[in-house]
Amino acid sequence: MQGNMKTILKIPFVRLASLVSLLCVLWASVVNSPAQDFKTLKGGIEYAEIRREFSGKEVNINLLRLDLKKVRLDVHHAMDAAIGTEKTSSIGTRHGAFAAINAGFFRLDTSLFAGDSSGLLMIDGKFLSETTNGRIQLLINNKPNRTDVAMARTFLSQTVKVGKDSFDIAGINRERKQDDLVIYTPEFNRTTLTGGDGIELVVSRGNVVSIINDLGNSVIPPNGYVISASGSFREGVSVAVKMAATVVLSRQWDGVPKEFLKDRSRLDIVAGVPQLIKNGKIDITWELEKSTKAFVETRHPRTAVAKLKDGKFLMITADGRSESSAGIDLYDLAAYLLSLGATDAMNLDGGGSTTMFVDGKVVNKPSDKEGERKVSDAILITPRKKK
Repeated sequence: MQGNMKTILKIPFVRLASLVSLLCVLWASVVNSPAQDFKTLKGGIEYAEIRREFSGKEVNINLLRLDLKKVRLDVHHAMDAAIGTEKTSSIGTRHGAFAAINAGFFRLDTSLFAGDSSGLLMIDGKFLSETTNGRIQLLINNKPNRTDVAMARTFLSQTVKVGKDSFDIAGINRERKQDDLVIYTPEFNRTTLTGGDGIELVVSRGNVVSIINDLGNSVIPPNGYVISASGSFREGVSVAVKMAATVVLSRQWDGVPKEFLKDRSRLDIVAGVPQLIKNGKIDITWELEKSTKAFVETRHPRTAVAKLKDGKFLMITADGRSESSAGIDLYDLAAYLLSLGATDAMNLDGGGSTTMFVDGKVVNKPSDKEGERKVSDAILITPRKKK
């Protein structure tokens, strides 16, 4: 026993803490199996409210366990646009969903660009935001008889060829910065919301219909897009467009599981940070995804999703920043999800954004003083219609 203890004490502190936490969670799950806590609300939708101790403090947990043959999942952005914010409950209610959770990280300020997604966002096969820092993504494919999900890191690069010259597009549907090249699609807004210090190529049905210099805020055509360039990109595009009026947009998208490419029109993707579990093992990739150690180790309200061994899909919120619920760090969260049978899991936006909406009401307790926070996007759960 003494020899074993000496061996254990040589393990780095963070890993030791994670190991102890995992053993505690596994013991708790044996003593009081979560299976008995779930109640069926609708076909394919089970719900549980659980209070558990993590690292010495009590945390209130809300869980949705879903049969993806009986429900469908859909990502929707606030106000059905690429920017803007809206409460999770409002997004769910507008779309007639039975349940919903908040989803991706986003720009949180009072600017016109509030709600801009921080990472890849795709809805119904259309890119609304670019990939960022190799962040983990949840891929959702709603087939006629079931919904397939996967967690992966896909990487998107886009190039616009103006005449003989090619330029790498830096962003999609976001604020154009000082030395930048951004593409704006109809999902963004009626106009580009840009200033007058750039050049914009308005493209409709594959043809350049206008070249706008020093004005900005160009109208985005419903059957096209706008290429907006500033700084050195502006200079290059200005010279190239004088030589030719043709613009060709090309895209390279890597890392996508093959089965999710067969019909992209049904595909939704939202990014989180970081990955928590991969192939049945805890694998928290905060360094790879350029997050911080403090973000992982500090107790916060959390929202996360997981694939389970039995094929079901789990959504979880953990309340925090209150006397009644202390929040949870990502090591404890990953260990808990593993004890519930998770094979793959990822963290979504948390903190004041953490929200679970079920059957017409918010069932957790968001931590903001004002109550439920407006967010950028949400994952909605809708029962499939019986045939």
